[in-house]
Amino acid sequence: MTMSNSGQAQGQGQRRRPPTIHDVAREAGVSRGTVSRVLNGGHYVSPAALSAVNAAIRKTGYVVNRHARSLITGRSDSVAFLLTEQLDRFFEDPNFNVLLRGCNEALAAHDIPLLLMIAGTDDERRRITRYITAGHVDGVLLVSSHSGDPVAEQLRKADVPLVACGKPLGQSSKVAYVAADDRDGARDMVRHLLSTGRRRIAMVTGPLDTPGGTERLAGYREVLAESGIGYDERLVVTGDYSRASGEAGATRLLEQAPDMDAVFVASDLMAQGVLSALRGAGRRVPEDIAVGGFDDSPAALDSEPALTTIRQPWSRISAEMVRVLLGLIGGEDPAAVILPTEFVRRGSA
Repeated sequence: MTMSNSGQAQGQGQRRRPPTIHDVAREAGVSRGTVSRVLNGGHYVSPAALSAVNAAIRKTGYVVNRHARSLITGRSDSVAFLLTEQLDRFFEDPNFNVLLRGCNEALAAHDIPLLLMIAGTDDERRRITRYITAGHVDGVLLVSSHSGDPVAEQLRKADVPLVACGKPLGQSSKVAYVAADDRDGARDMVRHLLSTGRRRIAMVTGPLDTPGGTERLAGYREVLAESGIGYDERLVVTGDYSRASGEAGATRLLEQAPDMDAVFVASDLMAQGVLSALRGAGRRVPEDIAVGGFDDSPAALDSEPALTTIRQPWSRISAEMVRVLLGLIGGEDPAAVILPTEFVRRGSA
């Protein structure tokens, strides 16, 4: 029997029914309840049943209906990556992209989507805070929080699970965070510059309303004090982690401290700007002025010469941020994790 054209069109237009939890259970030879327990973390499921259910999910192509599950669990099954900086900073600074990628990979292992949110203005912060506190995400990975920025405290007061990258300045001790040991990394860099015979060591700091800005400056000052050289305010200028601020900072240093013989720069991206300013002034690196950076971001290798720098363990930072956040979502207490940095010597110092 031959189908009519209309019958063919109807048959072709029918959609294949998506596999359900019942299909998975039938394929695995287990109960629907066992499949449900696997989908909700695998608690109280035997290894054999767990293996069978996972194999059945792959074979049937079953995809969790997150909306339906959220109605039952009261969770969104998603996490926000919240950057409290202007949008252009996200594209300029490679550290944000490295951290975002690491957090996304760590969450993917738990089948949890990551939502990128950027709040660089007061209006954006208010709008995103409302969205988050309305329950649209289960937790927040907060990046680049400045002192006086109300977001962290507002989210904490709303009982939103939150983990900050870096110790939030001026915030409650109840805010969980993961950070590199900025102060110790700065000490390593300044000690290295001293070991090369430099004595007029300048610094371009990060923003002093951020933990990295204050901690790296503190490490710089501590090593100068212990060496007996002392602190000279003419040798210190403040940047904002951008390349342009590094170039402007180096230009100021050349004017107010032309006898400097080294510069510790609080980020690799700013250090690129410092190198540009020094080239423009006819200063050779490292022969005339040694330059040390911080982060070991892609900018360190893109520089000429390649930057001696302090490596932040980005993969560990992102993995720990996700681990701590998932613990908070599961009811654990806030935790603070500080990870060691590593000195990396290249051509600039």
